Amino acid sequence: MFNADAKIIQRMTPMLQRVMIVDPQPAGARLIGELMRDIARSQIWTAETHDKAIRLTASYDPHVIFVDLGPAPLDGIAFTRELRRSHLSARYAPVIMVTGQATAAGILASRDAGVHEFLRRPFTIKDLLRRLEAVTLRPRDWVEAVDYVGPDRRRFNSGDYSGALKRRSDATATPDAERLAQALKILRSAIAAVASDPAQAMRALQAQVAELRRCGMSIADLKLTSAAIDFGRYLDEIEVKGAPYDRAALEVKAGALLAYMPKEEAVAA
Repeated sequence: MFNADAKIIQRMTPMLQRVMIVDPQPAGARLIGELMRDIARSQIWTAETHDKAIRLTASYDPHVIFVDLGPAPLDGIAFTRELRRSHLSARYAPVIMVTGQATAAGILASRDAGVHEFLRRPFTIKDLLRRLEAVTLRPRDWVEAVDYVGPDRRRFNSGDYSGALKRRSDATATPDAERLAQALKILRSAIAAVASDPAQAMRALQAQVAELRRCGMSIADLKLTSAAIDFGRYLDEIEVKGAPYDRAALEVKAGALLAYMPKEEAVAA
């Protein structure tokens, strides 16, 4: 059955060894489990409830997670959102949302929760392989913001799309200027959220510091790189001291970085 895709499957197999299936319906979970064993000899764990899914995910650190959209008796969107904002290693794992009723609202909500791909029932083995290829062999940039945590949404459901790229930002490698602008926008919004969501705001700030350092080195801008390093040290000091987050102080310390904000973005802010 898989002869034509043998080489692709061989490349994907190491990234499909541990699979979690979150589905309240045993028949749906069994079908996906059997297919994954045939494709990659995967180890399969199944969960029928939200709480069990979180526990098993923490214990087994799955490579890929299939989750039923729900909403009842299991809400796949809520599960994905909680997973993405958790401290589990599997928070970065590809999530494939599965449903028999794919509405525009459900697809958008899944995307905004941090889902990688969307798979509609009934699906063919080709449909499944395309989703698996997308999440294993065509990884997307990770976005660590306050309101959103997950893969870059600009290429959502890439397993469904095989045509020409729609815009410049869909290029395989995001241009340095776009990466820089996005990191600065997230940095600014994270500083604004330190009072309302301090834990995720700090995680977003630390992620953007790393991204800004990479941008600075990529464009050989020593001033940008140094500013990112200095701000990262300041964040580390706050964490070590356990001091409360001070928005005004963060804005001052981040000033050298925010000076790189594109003019139109600064005016909008």
